[in-house]
Amino acid sequence: MVRRLKIIVAPEIAGSARGWRYFPGQVFIVTVAALIYFGVRMITKGAEVAAFKNAYDLLTFESTLGLDLEAWSQSAVLDYHWMVTFFNWVYIWLHWPVIIGALLLLYHYNRSRYTLMRNAMIVSGALGLVFFAFFPVAPPRFFDGFTDTVTELSTSYKYLQPPSVVNKYAALPSFHVGWNVLAGVILFRTVRSIPVRIFAVASPLLMSVAVVLTGNHWVIDGFVGIALAMIGLYVAHRLGWLTRRWHEEGAEEEEEVGPAGIEPATERL
Repeated sequence: MVRRLKIIVAPEIAGSARGWRYFPGQVFIVTVAALIYFGVRMITKGAEVAAFKNAYDLLTFESTLGLDLEAWSQSAVLDYHWMVTFFNWVYIWLHWPVIIGALLLLYHYNRSRYTLMRNAMIVSGALGLVFFAFFPVAPPRFFDGFTDTVTELSTSYKYLQPPSVVNKYAALPSFHVGWNVLAGVILFRTVRSIPVRIFAVASPLLMSVAVVLTGNHWVIDGFVGIALAMIGLYVAHRLGWLTRRWHEEGAEEEEEVGPAGIEPATERL
């Protein structure tokens, strides 16, 4: 029983690179973490007045840094329907599908990197909840002069981001950017395949643009999302001592080797 619990926490100690025997445990962990994240995010919906005040303060701060690019950048693309549609799809389909796909890929080929990404998301998500609870921020789409392109010009968002589970005053931080950067960093360091590496770089770059052009985030939201994701990655990396300790206590250690293009699971960041 103890060993099974350890494998759920750190699946790389199971010793089998391709076995999915303990995968339901990972589904359980990720599902519970997601329910807590979205549950707390909904419960901590900030007051409208505070959210708009914080947004104005954020915009003032951006202007002092020369980062207040949201209004003119969106207005520059609104007349190009194909471009608006493209970035709507980036915002909707290059987030959760990419995150879930990266986790599945890493779980299959490189369990240690899977655990690293999973734990980094949990840690950064917990930090993000603090912002949602104590510093609610209204997104640009609620302000005059902005268009909510995803809601007004797309319907597919309802499948991946149902309005009932969305906290509309949780613009800061942007995990659309932060977690896509996290997935990109880990995939780039794990996979040698050129196409996958190109995607690992392109995905977060496109998302960084999409969150602004769709009116869902301020520029600074993306930077904060990246910062929290990197803090989560650092903490998750430091937690690696626990797995090493379990190996030292006698857990069978087996190097996981995937097909061409995948580095051994034992390589550290």
